[in-house]
Amino acid sequence: MQSFYPSQIIEYMYCARYTYFEYVLRIPQNEDKFYKVERGREVHNEKLESNKDYLRKKIGVTEKWIDQYLGSEELRGRVDEVLQLNDGTFAPLDYKFAHWKDRVFETYKQQLYCYAILIEETFNTKVNKGFLVYTRSKNKVIEIPIASNSKDMIKSSTQAMLEIIEQNRFPKATKFKKRCLNCTYRNVCVK
Repeated sequence: MQSFYPSQIIEYMYCARYTYFEYVLRIPQNEDKFYKVERGREVHNEKLESNKDYLRKKIGVTEKWIDQYLGSEELRGRVDEVLQLNDGTFAPLDYKFAHWKDRVFETYKQQLYCYAILIEETFNTKVNKGFLVYTRSKNKVIEIPIASNSKDMIKSSTQAMLEIIEQNRFPKATKFKKRCLNCTYRNVCVK
């Protein structure tokens, strides 16, 4: 059984052809050359190290696990922090090398939905919300609700990705053509 990282599911949801190019044709993206990706990784590692013993009591954290690699049949990934809250539920917390601009990107939410599934399966618990920390806005914390249908959307995406891979099927491109402008596969994709 194939398992996916949250970033791969997010790419699929952006355009299903990412899955085809990455898994069927095995064409690498070479995204590591982008400065923000590299700088984000550095800040991420710094935050994990500096916040080892910090409990976020303001949001009701009673216990936490940092830098947790979690895996299930369809998903795998490294969660910055798994939080146990005072109501008995758990929540993912993810650091973003970004400024808070009064809106949360869908990709950030989708990543939290993936982490919610992993936490529920690993810790046999309920996840109703997650948290984002915007490191370039004085570590502003934003709470994100996580509904059951959001987790269902992730699970159906993993099934669709498996079908593309197993059936060697070239999927339809995204209907949002502006997405093609910055796509790492734009030079090989038939529109």
